[in-house]
Amino acid sequence: MPRVAFIGLGRMGHGMAGRYLDAGFTVTLWNRSRAKAEDLIARGAHWATSPEDAAIDADAVVTMVADDEASRAVWLGLNGAAKTAKAGTIAIECSTVSYDHAREMGRELNARGLIYIDCPVTGLPDAAAAGKLTLLAGADAADLERARPFLEPIGSTIRHFGAVGSGTVYKLINNLLGAIQIAGLAEGLAIAEQAGLDMKLVLESIQAGVAASPQVQRHSKRMVARDFSGATFTAALRHKDAAYAVKLAESLLADKPLVSRAAVESYAQAKAAMPDDDEGRMIELVSRPKGAV
Repeated sequence: MPRVAFIGLGRMGHGMAGRYLDAGFTVTLWNRSRAKAEDLIARGAHWATSPEDAAIDADAVVTMVADDEASRAVWLGLNGAAKTAKAGTIAIECSTVSYDHAREMGRELNARGLIYIDCPVTGLPDAAAAGKLTLLAGADAADLERARPFLEPIGSTIRHFGAVGSGTVYKLINNLLGAIQIAGLAEGLAIAEQAGLDMKLVLESIQAGVAASPQVQRHSKRMVARDFSGATFTAALRHKDAAYAVKLAESLLADKPLVSRAAVESYAQAKAAMPDDDEGRMIELVSRPKGAV
């Protein structure tokens, strides 16, 4: 069976790696903490001592790490996967990184004989574990076809946006829209609370209204109930993605991206106060009445 090296076992990566085991692939894992891999090892995965070790003899290397810095480290660092990955290995970046980083990694890894695909994903951890993610691919069409057998176990939908970097562009747009919606929702609900509205009625109205996107539907319930258990996406990660999106917008648009900058600022405050908590907790920062300390 094909050999996959999977690097990064966070909330999303753990379920994705499990999908390769479900599909019968030979899977080698690396993560900063081995504890997150123990149940996958019990299911038959192999443990590697480094990304370099994981990539030996792999047909594909899949990464799901936090940001540009982590991506560069696991691919090109002292013990990076590119050191041992054989020519022709498919390098699949599922991490959400910046546009400049995705294109740079494409150049760097292609120069080493690897086939690089930027392939960030959308979906929650339960979708990752069920293989029902949407994959946002940027790649040469022929390279994408070669990679398809390694993408189908983790995603029910593959959307090809164009050349390397284009999948990342759409992912940043997607996550920027989410940041704007959630930050706006937090502020709106805080206004309703401080104005003394019936929050049950407010919630019912939001859920049934034209602004009820999936993000708004999900987070409005959690915000009103102040129930942020089972965090699926943290304030720190959303801030990172929105900041990458604003940087891209500033490089492409003539006018300053004022709305997205405001969302980044909201998430910067949430990141400073509660970086690893569910992003919806930002309502606690904006719900204080005027004059409160």
